Parts: sequence; C-alpha cells; structure tokens
Amino acid sequence: MKTFRFLVLGALMALATMPAMAQKWGNSPEDSVDCVTNTFLYREAFKNKQYLEAYDPWKICLQKCPANNKNLYIRGVTILKARFNATKDANERKAIVDELMQMYDLRIQYFGEAAEVTARKAYDMEQLRGNAGLQEYYALYAEAMKLGASNLEVAFIERFFNATVKYVTSGYADTTLIVDNYDLASDALDGLLANETDSAKKAEIRSVNAAVENSFSPFASCDELVKIYTKKFNATPNDVTLLKKITTILRKKKCMDTELFFSATEKLHSLEPTSSTAYLMAQMCYQKEKFSDAAKYVGDALAGAEDKDKYNMYILQGLCYSKTNSYSAARSAYNKAAEMDGSKGEPFRLLAMLYASSTRSIDDGLGGRSAYWAAVDAARKAMAVDDSPENQEAAQRLINTYAGHFPKQSDAFMLDLIDGGSYTVPGWIGVSTTIRTRK
Repeated sequence: MKTFRFLVLGALMALATMPAMAQKWGNSPEDSVDCVTNTFLYREAFKNKQYLEAYDPWKICLQKCPANNKNLYIRGVTILKARFNATKDANERKAIVDELMQMYDLRIQYFGEAAEVTARKAYDMEQLRGNAGLQEYYALYAEAMKLGASNLEVAFIERFFNATVKYVTSGYADTTLIVDNYDLASDALDGLLANETDSAKKAEIRSVNAAVENSFSPFASCDELVKIYTKKFNATPNDVTLLKKITTILRKKKCMDTELFFSATEKLHSLEPTSSTAYLMAQMCYQKEKFSDAAKYVGDALAGAEDKDKYNMYILQGLCYSKTNSYSAARSAYNKAAEMDGSKGEPFRLLAMLYASSTRSIDDGLGGRSAYWAAVDAARKAMAVDDSPENQEAAQRLINTYAGHFPKQSDAFMLDLIDGGSYTVPGWIGVSTTIRTRK
C-alpha cells in the first residue's frame, strides 16, 4: 500500500502542474484523489476479471472524472453486463440496463462518436432486454442511422434493418417503414462499398447487403411497392426527394414496367431534368412504342451525357429512328455508337438488320435485294471488330440468313451484274459493295 500511496501522491503532484490534465481527473483536488485512487482499484479488479468488485470504484470514477479516458466506458460495458448476469431480479436488471444507457450518453457527451455509440446502445438494449425492449432498441438503431450511417459498422446496418422488420411485424408500424428503411440501409451499404478498398471488407459488405435483400424480399413485390408508393406519390407528386426514392427503389426491384415508375420518372424529369431522367423516359417511351417521343428524350439525354454513357444511348436512338423509318438517322446513330466503343459488334449487326429491313425502299431492278449485299458486309464488320462468342454467333446467323436472299444469278445477269463486280446500292443506303448471287 505504501507504493500505492506514493503513486497517488506522484499523480496528484503531476496534476497540479498540468491544469488541462487535472480536468480529466475531476473538478477539485478531492475529486482527483478519489479518481486516482479508484481508477487504480477498479483497473486491478478488472484485470483479474473481478468485474463485480470493480463496480463500486468504477462508479466513483464515472461520477468524479467522466472525461478521464474512453476505456472507462469500454470497460464499463463489461462491468455492468456482469452485474446484469449476476441477478435474476427483473427490476434490478431493468435498472442496470438504464444505467448502461446513461453511461453511453456520458460517453457521447465527453468523447463523441454519436452514431457508433448509439448503435452500441441499441445492440446492448436488444441483447439484454430482447423483445421487451423492441420499441426502444429499434428507435436507437434508427437514431444511429440518422446520426451517420457512413460511420457505422456494417453489422449494425443489418441489425437496424432486422429490427425494422421485427418492429413492423410486431404491429408497431405498417409495411411502408420496411420499404423506407430498406432504402436507407441499401444506400448506406452502397456508399460503404464504393469507398472501401480492402477486399475482405468489401466481401463483408456484400454479404450484409445480400442478407438485407433476403430479409426485404417478402415485402418487395412490385404490387406491394406500387401500392405503398402510389399513395405517397398522389399525396405529394412534386416532392423531388420522394420521386427519386420511388424511381430508385422501383428500378432496384425491377418494377420499371409499372405505370407508377413511368409517372414518377416523368414528373421527376419535368421538375429536375437530367441526362439520366431523360434516358429513363426514352427507354420507357420505347417500351410503350412511343418511338418519336423516345427519340426526343434520348436526344435530350445525349446532350448532357458523359462519353462513357453515350454508347447505349446511341443504340437506343438508332432503334427509335429505325422504328419511324428514319433510316439515315438510324445509321448515323449506330455509327456514333461504334465510335463510342469500337470493340462491340452490336452497332454493325443492327446496321445489317436496318439494311435488310429496307429492301422495299430500294429501286435496283432486283426487288431491293442488293440491300442484302450491304447487310452482309455490315454483319462481317461486326465479326471483325468483336470476337466474343455471342457476337460471332449472332453475326454469322445474320450472314447465313441474308445470303439466302441474294439476287438470283439469272436476274443479275439480265442487268449486266456479274459476281465479284463492284456495285453501289441505290437509295438511302448508297454504299459501295460487291455483287454476289445465288443459283
């Protein structure tokens, strides 16, 4: 004990010369004495795993010098849980849980980290009180997410969503809350994944994301989502935040063929037009066979798009123009798509199909069959630039089909057209090709 007294005396002398340090040890010399003494006592007991004996000196430290050290709170969790497990009295257990929650509040007051600590409050409330504490621990998880989901461990995000499901299925809220909180959890996990570089942590985030998706699945039918969000949309159709939420979650759950998705996207585009909303409108108008409207929207999308996004937009633009028999404009769109990504055969396959579909507009004395020469040339170009098995197979299939429609040798001969000769396909196609016939 003599050694301990010297330690206390030495510590107090040091504190007297460092006012900032003294504040961590209490607001008066008497507090400092109590803090130094009881810090030694509780740490010794804690080190020997005598958690119940550590409680009284630990409690004095918490009261006298709450700003002393974060470990005071970390160890406090273990000490209070030991007291909880040592009693079976329901009232005593409730009081201990209340004390634990108050301790966490002090930790936030003196050391911050509000989101993470609030999530730990929720977790301990869940573990210690179970279903009896559902309303309280759900509210704590929700508060932690609000305080800063990006600061939470991924496990807490999963527990937040699981608590949401239990909260709703226990009758405390309707299914809307599950959908809204899925959106929060999913966005938080997407954000964490985007900013993570460690492969093991990325795998953990993906695993939690899959678990959240699995929990959400029973509530995620398109009919259910449309039912929930139609009410909200009708109530506040000009709420941009709501419109973004509706379009995001319906797209995630592959409910894009619903009338709600179309209406919400159309409204969002009118209120806050972007390249993305214009492209979505173009896609939906195309599906509804409103090809002229789709072409207009995709043009708007291209005007504000980054180059990396333009390939698919040009492909859609070409499809829109081909449906309205604007052949030259369609070809131009496909060629621009090829400029955006020269490794893909798709633009040339589509161009081949465009040529083959316009035989009736070609006046060549061969019933427009010279268009098939240009079509085969385009399909061969597709094979030359893209060696993927899918492209090779699709392009070869086009070649086989269109070669079967080449003009007959006898018909070509009547026009002085000889196999292997050069020929310019008339009409809008206007490309130079090689004469090929069939018997």
